[in-house]
Amino acid sequence: MSEHIHVDVDDGVLTLRIARPAKRNALTQEMYGALAEGFLRAEREDTIRIIRLCGQDATFTAGNDLADFLAGGALRTDGPTLTFLRAVAATTKLLVAEVDGPAVGIGTTLLLHCDLVYASARAVFALPFVPLGVVPEFGSSLLLPRRVGPAAAARLLYFGEPFDAAEAARLGLVTEVLPDADALRARVDDRIAALLAQPAQALAATRALLHDSDGPQVLARLEQEAVQFARQLAAPETRAAIEARLPGRARR
Repeated sequence: MSEHIHVDVDDGVLTLRIARPAKRNALTQEMYGALAEGFLRAEREDTIRIIRLCGQDATFTAGNDLADFLAGGALRTDGPTLTFLRAVAATTKLLVAEVDGPAVGIGTTLLLHCDLVYASARAVFALPFVPLGVVPEFGSSLLLPRRVGPAAAARLLYFGEPFDAAEAARLGLVTEVLPDADALRARVDDRIAALLAQPAQALAATRALLHDSDGPQVLARLEQEAVQFARQLAAPETRAAIEARLPGRARR
């Protein structure tokens, strides 16, 4: 487990909180391992019906810890990153995301796998894969065009420019935008309570139907992306782009 992933289980809800505020909740291999274990635990325990994903200190996650990725081994076939991605893509539990502040890279692609996404007005999203010299991950090259349309997906992925919560809602990436963090938390609490009040079998079966056509395609695309991502990580242009964003270096 990781000290930066806080896990709580209460009344059918497993909450996974990304808690590394000093690094804007950037994800390391250790953190991916803890997140993966949370999802695998949810699959093992029938009493867990919903997984709630959130960040800490006005940040969802700044994405991958770039130094950790440069250190190597980030996309080993049996490593924690791919274990986490596969666990999310294969889960049968309802996923509810609570996004306050930046949601960068995987912080945005993760939302494509969620059933409901609630965001504060100060949430900011970005998919800076190409600017970093890599390719989209988490099945997003398949799921994003389906969600927002090919033209919008190309714009978001080719340029990697940030966009706000209102734009995310317009594109269909966010279910609802709330004015501030307190309103966000209250709304997620309310919606989860409403979900738990629904007939459990009917709700689970409906989720399964909604995701029925995605599973194999998403997993196949996820693996395809991972191969290309790992190849790009070894490219000189990628190392230069990532190193330019590390602390103490020039930033874009």
